[in-house]
Amino acid sequence: MIHLVTFMSLVLSLFGCHICSAGANRPAAPVNVSVTHLRADSATVSWNIPEGETVIGFAISQQRQDGLMQRFIREVNTTSRACILWDLDEDTDYIIQIQSVGLYGESLASKKIHFRTLKMSEHFQSTMMDQDDPAVEGLDISRHLQTGEILIIMTVLLMWAAVIVLFCKQYDIIKDNDSNSHSKEKSKPLSGQSTPDYHHGGLLGSKFQRTSSSISIIKV
Repeated sequence: MIHLVTFMSLVLSLFGCHICSAGANRPAAPVNVSVTHLRADSATVSWNIPEGETVIGFAISQQRQDGLMQRFIREVNTTSRACILWDLDEDTDYIIQIQSVGLYGESLASKKIHFRTLKMSEHFQSTMMDQDDPAVEGLDISRHLQTGEILIIMTVLLMWAAVIVLFCKQYDIIKDNDSNSHSKEKSKPLSGQSTPDYHHGGLLGSKFQRTSSSISIIKV
């Protein structure tokens, strides 16, 4: 009987040490959890992993704040630190928590993050539901073009406008030159054509000679 009790104590001790060892090897909970790109039916959640942790996946607990719906997402063999939440209800409050999946189990859950989806009529708006626990960190609702990209686009447009103006000017110059050359060719006299000579309103030439008539008066 004494040996049986000793054996059971040894087994429990070993089992307890194994549990403690597995718990010690579990990764730390994710940090800097944030919700971005809020839409009426979707949102993006992202997080960071403490330095030095070995993580092979993540688990996300997602539920409506009114308790009507709960969803659990788990993915392994990935190094992703973000996930898109789909099929959300518009203008609805949600609560999410993230866990890291390690070689020896899952970490503790992160802080609860609260966020609210947008209405269909809204484009860029968000609401922070918990003042003590930041609901949305690093919110990035709209993506604007950087100033450098706008300058590049404007420069290209101006260059195209200058090329079009220059082409139109060159076309006008060529057109004017063609018109002037045609008018000069029309104004040149034809070579070999003789110009008739006029003398006192008469035409001098072999074909058109002026004949003189004489009248003789005979007196009887």
